[in-house]
Amino acid sequence: MSTLHKILLSVALLGGVFLAGCEKIGDAKKAGAPVATVNGKPITQATYDAYAKQRAMSRHPTGDPAEREAAIQELINRELIYLDAIKQGIDKKPDVLAEVENQRRNVMAGYAVRQFVDTHPLTDEEMRKEYETRMGGMTTKEYKVRHILVDDQAKANSLIAKLNKGADFSKLAKENSKDTSAENGGDIGWYELQGLVPGFREGLAGLEKGKYTKEAVQSQFGWHVIVLDDTREVAPPEFDKVKENVRGIMQNRQIEKYLADLKSAAKIEIKGEQSKPAAPSVMQPEKQEQPKAE
Repeated sequence: MSTLHKILLSVALLGGVFLAGCEKIGDAKKAGAPVATVNGKPITQATYDAYAKQRAMSRHPTGDPAEREAAIQELINRELIYLDAIKQGIDKKPDVLAEVENQRRNVMAGYAVRQFVDTHPLTDEEMRKEYETRMGGMTTKEYKVRHILVDDQAKANSLIAKLNKGADFSKLAKENSKDTSAENGGDIGWYELQGLVPGFREGLAGLEKGKYTKEAVQSQFGWHVIVLDDTREVAPPEFDKVKENVRGIMQNRQIEKYLADLKSAAKIEIKGEQSKPAAPSVMQPEKQEQPKAE
């Protein structure tokens, strides 16, 4: 999930309660005609629009009139509970006031980020340059693989012994593999190495085309006998297919710089003892994010 999406999701999730207290923002004309009233209190069109937008972020809106009616009923329910909370004096509780203020800041911060992104649009030329830098001329190697999965090493080694004597791999897979690929003779199709689980990945990496593993290979699922049927070089997806993904990556960088600039211009003091950041692990190098086709 991108930095922008994380922030906007926070706005969507935390903004709902805050919006309940915002009925009086702006005059009635600006807010539009009410979509409903509860005990004489209007639920304005502006409130409905904001709620419907928030609602759509976690659902798949269809535009059906029934969906509008459902949203209005949800707003009515919320208003009833809100008015009851006011009646009980919940709005005066310090912890509630602190939470409302926290959510107000989330909403404001989210809109500030959105406004920053809107006022710094990316051009196709900029995105294409980013695409070429990351993916221009890059190819990916894919492997066409079959395997047999069993529970113990001894069983896997006995199958390898049968292969050494000329047994048919697909037949052995159908008769012995506990994987769902058994019915296809162990065929799992084409994969990049990084798309395979540890253990299996390393066992496959050392194989030549047309060869099978001479020793059983262990993964989190059990013991494998693997055969490499073929390999191929795959060109990266075309720019138009990953354009929006490229946009997301570049917007992440824009937002990170926006925040870094704000920090550099601010005086920040963190009180109390701070834990030291963990040292980077050489076993898990940081990977550069790559655009993917939708």
